Amino acid sequence: LKYMSNGLEALFEYEKGKCVGILNGIDSNVWDPQTDTYLTHHFGVNDAEAGKARNKMELCERFNLDFQKPLICFIGRLVGEKGADKLPSVIADSFRFVGRRMNFLVLGSGNPQVEKDLEELSGQSNGDYSVYIGYNEALSHLMYAGSDFLLMPSRVEPCGLNQLYAMRYGTVPMVRRTGGLSDTVIDFDEPNGYGICYNYTETGDICHGVWRSVELYRDKKRMNGIRRRMMQLDFDWKTSTQKYITEYEKLVNK
Repeated sequence: LKYMSNGLEALFEYEKGKCVGILNGIDSNVWDPQTDTYLTHHFGVNDAEAGKARNKMELCERFNLDFQKPLICFIGRLVGEKGADKLPSVIADSFRFVGRRMNFLVLGSGNPQVEKDLEELSGQSNGDYSVYIGYNEALSHLMYAGSDFLLMPSRVEPCGLNQLYAMRYGTVPMVRRTGGLSDTVIDFDEPNGYGICYNYTETGDICHGVWRSVELYRDKKRMNGIRRRMMQLDFDWKTSTQKYITEYEKLVNK
């Protein structure tokens, strides 16, 4: 609260009984794996396993990655707020301590030093890491569709949209428990859970999340069940809009 309120945290604390939090929504017409104009291979809940596999194959062929390994992606600004400065050490340490049992694919731009560090990691790739510096809308859609996991080690995330896009496409979010990520992602070890959550932005904590993703990927039945569960969640703007209407009606009727 202190980080985001620009000195107004005392007022928010005093008036907390009047505060209501409403999550962002997504445009389900744009972000729909069954009709996405950026995708060659469409899919829905009932054929998610096969559909995601076709998109993953396209990604792996494009970036020279091993299709058999779980694919973990990062999509976003390469800045400290998003935890992007941790990516180079997380990737290197995951390969060192978890083993080269996964692929990493990064799409983003931002801090020049982070960009440089990520590009330098490419020289150590063994068909299990690639980075695209910049932004590419079509590629982002393909990554949501073809990746198995989305890494979001954010330090600050008031709501977040990437995890919502990912779940719409059956991609498991790996998130730090903060802000809207805590509100929208339930750890898969909890009842009705579907994501991977960790509490801190330390490299070791994030790497433990990577290890959990590799273990989850090995359990195909559970992985496919989680995909179906995520894809049926409702984060459409229509739902969020109705919550705004409800709050305005309460004010009008006071």
